[in-house]
Order: sequence, then C-alpha cells, then structure tokens
Amino acid sequence: MQRERTNETSLRVVSKEKDSIIVEMINYDNTLLRTLVEEILKDDQVIEARYYIKHPIIDNPQIYVKVKSGKPQAAIKRSIRKLSKLYEDLGAQVEKEIEKYRSNHIIKTTE
Repeated sequence: MQRERTNETSLRVVSKEKDSIIVEMINYDNTLLRTLVEEILKDDQVIEARYYIKHPIIDNPQIYVKVKSGKPQAAIKRSIRKLSKLYEDLGAQVEKEIEKYRSNHIIKTTE
C-alpha cells in the first residue's frame, strides 16, 4: 500500500493468522519501530518479530510477529506497555534530576 501523506500516526492490520500478524505502521519512525521489535523479541511467547519496508519512499513499514501460543497482537500490546512504562519512568527520572540540578544551582542573592 502506498505511503499516506499526513503527519498523523496510525496502524492497519495487513493480515492476521492464528499465530501471526502483519501490521502496517503509518508515519512511524524507524527508530521507534526498531525499539518496538527488539522489545517484542524479548517476549517468551514470540517465535519471530521483524519490521521491513518494501520501498522507503512510497511504502510504510510493516511489523511481522509470530507467536508460539496466545495472540500475536497481545505480544505487541505487552511490548508497547513495557516501553511506555520504561519511557514514563525515564521521564520521571529526568524531571527529578532537573529539579536536583536547579536546587543545587540556585543563585542566592543578599539584600
């Protein structure tokens, strides 16, 4: 399918079998998809996970996931939840460090 020309991200199920799924990732960055596939591969129920792009200019990337048991879309959801939690924790840690930096670098003035 030809690449959509908007900035909005979405996805579309291209095909679905009992133990596998192919999902087209519309307007997603390769960096994000690589991280997602790496997380999916950590799942014990996953046999295979990869993403590919037929043509880098006209096609959207697709993710393929095959599982031993369970639903392949569940493996994707589990991985997204784990990454979401990871980035949420990272964001909180950055905020904490910024506050610590600010409190240690306040310029004290005397009147």
